[in-house]
Amino acid sequence: MNGKSLHRRALTAALTGALAASFSGGAWAATSDDATAATSDDATDLTGVVVTATRTAQTQDQTLAAVTVIDRADIERLQPASLMDLLRGTPGMQLANNGGPGKLTSMFLRGTASDHVLVLVDGFKLGAATNGAAAIQDIPLEQIERIEIVRGPFSSLYGSEAIGGVVQIFTRQPQGDFNPNLMLGFGSDHHAAASAGVGGKVGDGWYALEASHDNTHGINACRLGAAEAFAGCYVDQPDRDGYRNNAITLRGGYRFTPTLDGDVQFFRAEGHNEYDGSVANAADDTSQVAGGKLRWQALSNLDVSLGLGETMDLAEDYLDGRPVDHFDTRRTLGTVQADLSLGEGLYSAGFDWQRDKLASSSDFAVDRRIDRGLFAQWQQRFGTQSLQASVRRDEDGQFGGKNTGSLLWGWDIVRDLRVTASYGSAFRAPSFNELYYPYYGNARLKPERSRNLEFGVRGTPGWGWWSVNIYRNVVSDLIAYDTALVDAEHPYGGPNNIDRARIRGAEATVGTRIAGWTVNASASWLDPRDRSHTGEDGNLLPRRARQTARLDLDRPFGAFSAGASWFVSGYRYDDAANLHRLGGYALTDLRLAWMVDRDWKLQLALNNVFDKRYETAWYYNQPGRNFMLSLRWQPAR
Repeated sequence: MNGKSLHRRALTAALTGALAASFSGGAWAATSDDATAATSDDATDLTGVVVTATRTAQTQDQTLAAVTVIDRADIERLQPASLMDLLRGTPGMQLANNGGPGKLTSMFLRGTASDHVLVLVDGFKLGAATNGAAAIQDIPLEQIERIEIVRGPFSSLYGSEAIGGVVQIFTRQPQGDFNPNLMLGFGSDHHAAASAGVGGKVGDGWYALEASHDNTHGINACRLGAAEAFAGCYVDQPDRDGYRNNAITLRGGYRFTPTLDGDVQFFRAEGHNEYDGSVANAADDTSQVAGGKLRWQALSNLDVSLGLGETMDLAEDYLDGRPVDHFDTRRTLGTVQADLSLGEGLYSAGFDWQRDKLASSSDFAVDRRIDRGLFAQWQQRFGTQSLQASVRRDEDGQFGGKNTGSLLWGWDIVRDLRVTASYGSAFRAPSFNELYYPYYGNARLKPERSRNLEFGVRGTPGWGWWSVNIYRNVVSDLIAYDTALVDAEHPYGGPNNIDRARIRGAEATVGTRIAGWTVNASASWLDPRDRSHTGEDGNLLPRRARQTARLDLDRPFGAFSAGASWFVSGYRYDDAANLHRLGGYALTDLRLAWMVDRDWKLQLALNNVFDKRYETAWYYNQPGRNFMLSLRWQPAR
């Protein structure tokens, strides 16, 4: 079943703080904490710039947070079938998918809930105000230049939702004066894909255009027996559930004076999704981001940035071709930020404004709200020690005010060894569905809140890099379905602040080169426990495995290159009562590439080569053995 529809059917049955994050550009490569990226000739190169962890540009060796960066070169090297396959196994990341390409995909970062991860596209907050989630399954890989994943609580910089962390997706950018590209591919399940783009620089300006198309007949999304078991999609419809995606990105910028520049961007992805269901069995979903930014160097040590944009999440559900319902959420975003450099310190302050507006075939009691956020941050270096402190105040039209803060500390014990410690608080505002969905929503809900403590150590010896992080996160006032909440407005119960969770975990990563092979590995250990003092107290939180690991091996052989990825997951439960166990599994992917000449590359990806049958959501199938053959053209610079 389509993700948005699944959530709505269940209900029926029962730029904010991120705009300034993309205001600085630069070179991008793997961080020392990244288990999938380090592909440069120098595995210890930490000169690349990241912005998501601080809303300011900083080199990777300065970063105090746990960060993973995946760049365009990594995407093309790893040849993942989807964004879900790319993110799977990155440190702290777990995903659940409801039946293959285009189906609902939920992220669980460091054991937090799927709506505890803030998703940004080019600095703009993406996601539906109705269910509070971003449709990451509709973001095609061919539109992506780079991804930054920041783990840990960051509401003190970004406001609501950043309890588990922040995932920021940057769309394609020009890499030279004139940079065209083309990709054609076909694969299993009648999978066809194509993309084309061009980017470049003209005088003091730059531009980028990328268009992509993806189409597959898919697999049978829901396993047979779901109707009898009253699980999954609740029906038995043995057929192929296809998916089609069309996307476009337009970007451009101009330097007006030596101290003033700006850019505009537009991203739109349209997905048509088929799935199994009795109330609806198809959907048209659209994710869109549009906005612009200005940057002004007011003084030699003072930068001011201004941004304004709108993101949209549109969905229409169908049953056998007949419209069933529609949801149209629009988010208007504005931000201003000032950064002042004084010696070894950087002081930042800013204001974020966000308005959510909803139009739907369902009659919501409230269809709009406004949030205002005021934040400040101090970054300072004291010899071999570094400090990052931030505070934020959010005023929401629904629940009132909320304060959050964080403190991160790092100490370079020796040149190639750093220890870190941090403490932070975060929150998530209830979604429109939880607050106002007819005969279900509870307008008295409070924000979910969390407190996180973390310690880490990382090194960059001559042979590569490594890192270890341990953390403890307590999430209170979790919103869950409450059967006791039964009255005239809630005939079947509704959401309430009744749960509490304690999440403990550890992550380890390592990257090196051995006999010409680039080796990147990560492993995560997780103990996500329900602490709600109900009959489920002590149970594991649903759809989180306690152990996951990933290993990537790649090596060039002249004009050829070969690689392999292994991903291993322990068992998990699909429900809070821990009655429905999903078995552990291991996946093996192989890849080959041939540089036909300087401009043309032929690639072959063999995924799930041992045809492993597994589920990340109960009664929802996952693709078996499959392949993708692609041809890429990009003139050498």
